[in-house]
Amino acid sequence: MKENFISLGLMSGTSMDGIDASIVKSDGEQFIEIIDDSYLKYENELKFKLKKIINLCTSRDKLLKFSKEIKEVENEVTHKHIEAFKLISKKNKNLDIDLIGFHGQTILHKPESGYSIQIGNSKTLSRFTGKIVVSDFRKNDISNGGQGAPLTPLYHQQILNKIKSNYPSVIINIGGISNITYLDKNNNLSSFDTGPGNYLIDEWVSKKNQMEFDEDGLIARSGKINGLVLNELLSNPYYKKKFPKTLDVKDFYLNDLDKLSLADGCATLSMLTVKAICIGINSFKDKVNTIIISGGGRKNNFIIDNIKKILNRSINLIDEYNFNGDFIESQAFGYLAIRSYLKKNITYPNTTGVKKPCTGGLITKIQ
Repeated sequence: MKENFISLGLMSGTSMDGIDASIVKSDGEQFIEIIDDSYLKYENELKFKLKKIINLCTSRDKLLKFSKEIKEVENEVTHKHIEAFKLISKKNKNLDIDLIGFHGQTILHKPESGYSIQIGNSKTLSRFTGKIVVSDFRKNDISNGGQGAPLTPLYHQQILNKIKSNYPSVIINIGGISNITYLDKNNNLSSFDTGPGNYLIDEWVSKKNQMEFDEDGLIARSGKINGLVLNELLSNPYYKKKFPKTLDVKDFYLNDLDKLSLADGCATLSMLTVKAICIGINSFKDKVNTIIISGGGRKNNFIIDNIKKILNRSINLIDEYNFNGDFIESQAFGYLAIRSYLKKNITYPNTTGVKKPCTGGLITKIQ
């Protein structure tokens, strides 16, 4: 068995904006070298189809009812991932990629009902690329009593160890949904979804003004937070629920905001993301020494400034440690693919609620 593997992680998250691709070299343990990162944007038509499928598929029955439509979109998503593979492979033509970590596109996450559905055909991806594909990372965890998410904490742990962080430390990823990884002084790991990240904000500005996102948080900054609506949103029992815990984008609704202006709704939803993250940080027994932010939401200055203000603490963007905050999740799936291939654990009781440390990932190899 070789000591180090070169792995390509492919990630398309709840924001559904496109595919992040990262090539990493690792032994599946402490050694990690990031070789390259690349991004491929989804066309608006594919993004629209994905949103439609996600809105339609609210249960297993609906998955069966719309199976034909799902297969059509899955085919498009898979070929987009093949395109992402070709794009980054062309830049790194001297590298021999051993594995592909293929997360796929989540369309329904229902761990309490025993399933989490990601579309993307690993057989097709393996056939077109000629590579071993590791996919379906959540299934084994859910089968063993876990919630199948978050999956990135183990990689976050490696980052915190590599930068010799002052523990206790947290990494917060602000993607479509925000999640937090906590590492205590004894290197013990905990994680959970804190609440909405960019997803509701993106949905709101798209609905009100046909924009993709609130760039730099400028719309939120121009608006006024509606305290009544914010308190209603924060009354959701999820925020008081003990971790580990996880969310699906369908757990959130915009109904309460209909009477608000574009700017006021954006300010209110952005503050919801802020407050949920602060609740998450403050939920740990020991005071956190180092707070690091990754993901697309780290570029939203309204969110970052208000986290600092509420916590009255300094926080750091992960980029300050020479990690590209746009690609942490795709790097993580490259790393998790190696661990899965080596049959090493990828989830733990304090990260997903699984009964015991658990392996994961389906191995596919088609010549």
